[in-house]
Amino acid sequence: MTLSRFDLFSPERLDEAVALLKEKGKDTFVMAGGTDLLIKRRHQVIHPRTIVSLKKISGLNRISFRSGKGLTIGATALLGDVARHRTVLRIYPAIAKAAGNTANVQIRNMGTVVGNLCNASPAADNAPALLAMNAALNIVGPQGKRVLPLEDFFLGPGFTALQPAEIVTSVFVPMPLSGSGATYLHLSARGRIDCSAASTGVALTLKGPRIDKLRIFIGACGPTPLRMPKTEKILINQKLTKTLAVRAGLQASKESKPISDVRANEDYRSKMVAVLVRRAILEANKLARDNK
Repeated sequence: MTLSRFDLFSPERLDEAVALLKEKGKDTFVMAGGTDLLIKRRHQVIHPRTIVSLKKISGLNRISFRSGKGLTIGATALLGDVARHRTVLRIYPAIAKAAGNTANVQIRNMGTVVGNLCNASPAADNAPALLAMNAALNIVGPQGKRVLPLEDFFLGPGFTALQPAEIVTSVFVPMPLSGSGATYLHLSARGRIDCSAASTGVALTLKGPRIDKLRIFIGACGPTPLRMPKTEKILINQKLTKTLAVRAGLQASKESKPISDVRANEDYRSKMVAVLVRRAILEANKLARDNK
């Protein structure tokens, strides 16, 4: 198999990268870690004429935290670094867990959280937890900078809200409130390193013994990661019990839109959503009680 040639550019500034994307136009791709991009090229899913690497741009690999503000994960920050970061483990354990459960060690030491999001796979491991925690993306392009809620980013499998020549520079996650808890759970029908067959991210905040705020997302069970508004409605202003968690899990199963593919069939995914959401709600609720 003969692969087409491409031009590789490694700019040292963001404005240079944006200018290159604008100049080269069609069939130009941004590369952070390359773990998705290069595989797609190898399998001839894409045929890049130009690749713009972000690796040499200073500062994009930072993972920074400001107390009272939140967490910022740069575009080239590695999955493995996020999974091992002490502050992320302490304050954002769901995000560390999602990064640490992405693929295998080799991928985590090359791939990035932002790249995993920009690949826009419905099964992206890092999306549900970040969505549940109300993350936003910092984006730069020919028209300047903008901030986009992650919830508005995914348009379909492989499609995002990025405009031509735009680059995601980082993902920002707000500081968790007192009395809040978040978790990420996933499973694969074919082993740990395979893409998730179903996953969920849950974040909630308690007011007294009752759930005051709640965001539930599931992955790999629709064309994009899906929010579960009807499931959330069951739980808001309620004191969580195991019976209520079971009911919520069953509702989430009804709200999901799974398909059958090589990783799992529709019926398996639907049943597993009920299990994962039930477990995640109970786990997030326990974390919230412990964080008061």
